[in-house]
Amino acid sequence: MIQPDTYRHKGMRRQLVQLLEQKGIASPAVLQAIGSVPRHVFFDPAFLEHAYQDKAFPIGEGQTISQPYTVARQSELLEVKAGDKVLEIGTGSGYQACVLCELGVKVYTIEYLKGLYDRTRAILPQMGYQPYFKCGDGTQGWPTQAPFDAILVTAGAPKVPPSLIQQLKVGGRLVIPVGDQHTQKMLRLIRGEGNQLHKEEYDNFAFVPLRGKDGWG
Repeated sequence: MIQPDTYRHKGMRRQLVQLLEQKGIASPAVLQAIGSVPRHVFFDPAFLEHAYQDKAFPIGEGQTISQPYTVARQSELLEVKAGDKVLEIGTGSGYQACVLCELGVKVYTIEYLKGLYDRTRAILPQMGYQPYFKCGDGTQGWPTQAPFDAILVTAGAPKVPPSLIQQLKVGGRLVIPVGDQHTQKMLRLIRGEGNQLHKEEYDNFAFVPLRGKDGWG
């Protein structure tokens, strides 16, 4: 049984959205999505005061639910439109997948850790979200469902996995944090004709390490 979404929760979300606007998130669609997802559902009721603070929070198995600003910034960089087909690498708590669903895209999400996969696959449909779930090595993408309009990686990668580039449509966008296991630079790679790549660099972030063949093992 998931927690109800009360007026108090909605008020806390409105304050969070205002804070994200102040921090530079400009996309009305992303702000509306953040304002719609009941983030407190992913928290024990005893930690309610943490649910709508702009910070990451542990969810077990060495993982965290991402900071709302990070979720909003990555979502904004994806530049998706309703109906797009989006691959998410690193389901984690499922919060980012919910935000993507609120943006009206078709979400395919891969989680490396079986425990998190089972938990998230159970809770998201109860919340009304229906992404396609897979448990496995996200660094290899989801070849049978490719190509994708956009791919989002929600863990720190040592390099850009080649499989993900290959699974992008022409004009598709890959948003991925790349660096060491402590700090990563947010990159956006746009696939052009003839496998050309246009690379853009953004701020530094700190994600949990990406697991898998082309991750940190």
